[in-house]
Amino acid sequence: MSKLFQDKVAIVTGAGNGLGKSHALALARLGAKVVVNDLGGDRAGQGASATAAQQVVEEITAAGGTALVDGGDITRYADAEAMVQKAMNAWGRVDILINNAGILRDKSFAKMSLEDFRSVVEVHLFGTVNCCKAVWEPMRAQNYGRILMTTSASGLYGNFGQSNYGAAKMAVVGLMNTLRLEGAKNNIHINALAPTAATRMTAELLPPDFADLLSTESVTAGALAMCTEEAPSGEILCAGGGCYSRATQFETEGVFLPADKQQPEQVAAQLAQISDTRNPHTLDSAAQQTERFIRKALGALQTGAQPKGAATANA
Repeated sequence: MSKLFQDKVAIVTGAGNGLGKSHALALARLGAKVVVNDLGGDRAGQGASATAAQQVVEEITAAGGTALVDGGDITRYADAEAMVQKAMNAWGRVDILINNAGILRDKSFAKMSLEDFRSVVEVHLFGTVNCCKAVWEPMRAQNYGRILMTTSASGLYGNFGQSNYGAAKMAVVGLMNTLRLEGAKNNIHINALAPTAATRMTAELLPPDFADLLSTESVTAGALAMCTEEAPSGEILCAGGGCYSRATQFETEGVFLPADKQQPEQVAAQLAQISDTRNPHTLDSAAQQTERFIRKALGALQTGAQPKGAATANA
């Protein structure tokens, strides 16, 4: 059997059940030493028990793998730091962090309490922040790291009743985008996974007949591909049912409006051209957007000509 992650040390949060368990088992099977983290709460984040995480560790060790249990609460930085230190004490390094832990408290925005909104953001966003922060210096020191965020189609595209979850899941993409830039010089690659799988988190959202098709293992194959030494950085991989695709952000070519036309009515009149996707631009950083706008504006002003398709802006 391939030992793709031989001698690597991995941390997987929320690994007592579902996708996290699948990720942890596969990492161990492929040679990694794994910290199995799980607070042991229910779907809504209530309660705590190390039983589920311990069972995963026992399954890994019974198969000849190496694993440690961690029952820390990732919404507390001290717990995240202690989890990383546990791996450092045992194995001297952390190569992979998979931020998988999450909870759901679904309701329409009108009916949702701010407490339920905040709780979901705490786990998905700040839990991810805490874990990334805790591994950041060890990964910088060893000049190597692979971090996987778990985003969602609910964040990328929206889903009724999941404003809290969607906001948090899109936030981790923003975190990835910046950490990718800051970690590049130390060979730290950060990617995101948008999974679709039949787990207890999705039990009320997906038809039970699809459970076999939407296996956790099919998603894990994609997740681990984004954690290898050859993995890219800054990518969003969508995975489910054996299907894999890439989600991306881009800007349209847009239009330039001179100072005397920079009015809301003029912008509204150009929305069709502004939205034209035939010449997309994929940007590497916020600075590139600024540079592009400056070049576009200066070019139009210096030549006295409008970019193609924008002539009506000066009509």
